[in-house]
Order: sequence, then C-alpha cells, then structure tokens
Amino acid sequence: MDRTLAISTRIIHQITRDHRSLALIIVAPVVVMSLVGFSFADRREILDLVAPGLIGTFVLFFVFLLTGVSFLRERAQGTIERLLTTPVGRADILVGYLLGFLLFAAIQAVVILLFTIFALQIQYQGSLWQIFVLLALVTLVAVNLGIFISTFARNEFQVVQFIPVILMPQIFLSGAVLPFEQLPWYFQAVGRFLPLTYAVEGLKGLMSEGESLAGIGWELTVLGGFALLLLVLAALTVRRS
Repeated sequence: MDRTLAISTRIIHQITRDHRSLALIIVAPVVVMSLVGFSFADRREILDLVAPGLIGTFVLFFVFLLTGVSFLRERAQGTIERLLTTPVGRADILVGYLLGFLLFAAIQAVVILLFTIFALQIQYQGSLWQIFVLLALVTLVAVNLGIFISTFARNEFQVVQFIPVILMPQIFLSGAVLPFEQLPWYFQAVGRFLPLTYAVEGLKGLMSEGESLAGIGWELTVLGGFALLLLVLAALTVRRS
C-alpha cells in the first residue's frame, strides 16, 4: 500500500508542476464549454436538451487526453521500466497510476459539470450527487482507456491522432449529437458496444428525466463492466511496458 501511495503521490506532484496539464484540467474544459454556451445563447432549450450528452462527451474526451498524454510521458522517460526493475509489484504500479490520474480526472469532471450547470445555467432534474456518481464511473473508464491506448503511441501527437478513431465514433453513435433511437439500426448496434452510449443515456436519465441511480442501474452496470475490462487491458499495458 505504501508503494502504491508513493507512486500516486509522485504522479500528483508531477502533474501539479506541469502548467500544460493544469491548463488541460481546468482551463481547456471551461473555454470549450464557454464557446458551447455562447453558441446556444439564443436557444436555451436546445442547450438544456443536449447538455447531458455534452457533459459525458467532454468528460470522456478531456480525461482520456490527460491520462493518455501523462502516461505516455512516463513511458517515454523510462519511469515505468525502472519501476518494473524494483520490488514494486505490477498491481501496485497500476493502482498507483490509477489513483494519481483519477484525482485529476475527478477534478476535471467536477469542473465540467459545475461550470455547465451554474455558469451556463442549464435546467436539469435529479440530484447533483447522483450525477457525480455516474461521472465517477465515466472518469474511471476514460482513465483506463487513456492508459491502454497510450501504449500504442510513441509521442503526444500520436495520442491526439487516436481521437478520431477512439472518440469520434462514440460521439456520433452514442446519442450525444443525435437521439440514439433516430440512428439507423446498424449504427445503434455499433453504439451498444461503446461506453459513451451508456454514459449519455445515464446522464439523460438523471438530468432530463429525473431518474435516480436505481433507474439507470443498467447503464451503471455496463459502465462498470467497461471500466473493469479496460482495467485489465491497462494492466496488460503496464506488463507490456
């Protein structure tokens, strides 16, 4: 446990000293959401309608980008290889990185949600803490996805190049842009295998329909399954590194 905390503490210190990472955590989401709010300034009812999809999309996008870039730097600097030569177990290494990244992922998710609700003043139903619970699962999925995908990149630019492949299909096939039921059946079939679909459906249930966590139990279960699957893939990434 001490070794795990030591790794996560080092990650926390490293990210807090990196101005680019701090800008990606706080400034970038605020700027993007501000532009979205400005675009819908005269169409508040549309903004209220699409806000759940936007929140889910931006949380997944920014957390994935932060984790992927940060973990890639660790690999590029040889930090992971050095850790693997020490008595620290692979599980300790993975959990240490996860804890470090999850802290900033949670901060990022909170910034996106609170800015959308209070600064953009969207109308929503449901309980705020229940929305946080759902977003916590989304951030876990995004962190594990970022760690896994970063193993296939050699530099930060290549991490960005994965965005059209990994994230763009999810944005268009998840119901974040168009209502999921209006998509052709074959796109719906693909969308059912994408985590953002369940994040968007869960957020719409909580924020637009006033559902409770019990009412979106299926979405929470599937997101938990995605998080577990990606955790295994992330563990293989550490082993491969």
